Amino acid sequence: MRLAYLIPPMLLLAACGQGEDKKDATEISINAQGDDGGVKIKTGQDGGKLTIGGKDGAAININIPDFVDLDIEGDFDIDGVKLYPGSTVTRVDVDASDKGGSDKATVNLGFTSPAAPAKAADWMAGEFAKKGVKVMRDGDTLAGKDEDGDDFTIKFEPDGATSKGVVTIVSN
Repeated sequence: MRLAYLIPPMLLLAACGQGEDKKDATEISINAQGDDGGVKIKTGQDGGKLTIGGKDGAAININIPDFVDLDIEGDFDIDGVKLYPGSTVTRVDVDASDKGGSDKATVNLGFTSPAAPAKAADWMAGEFAKKGVKVMRDGDTLAGKDEDGDDFTIKFEPDGATSKGVVTIVSN
């Protein structure tokens, strides 16, 4: 399972995530399933839960502290292109499966951006061009394929004078 590598670092980061301002904590959801069981992690402003289950029905359930100190905005990029400057990741959902020899994963990142959708999409399209990554644009939506061959889509929507959106990365 290619996204299984995310689990140990996230557990380590959970231990140091004791921040003061929990209302802005990024919500994180990871669902990784395989032929022999799976792992689920769900966090938010009040911490979260880790569930590890085996195919025989045995499970481990652990409460974990919050992820407030996790720097998702600083760490996130697609082939070196980050979100529009000042953007904030509000939600991370990972759904991965390694069943029957088929390795699939979908990552969705919800975000807010301080720019209007067209301005943020223009900026990101320009950054992808600088890196030599081809993207197709349909209105304020960008779509392409990263250097690993994974499909990605970045959708911007108006949110008052700013924007909000979703980055979706699909790996097959």
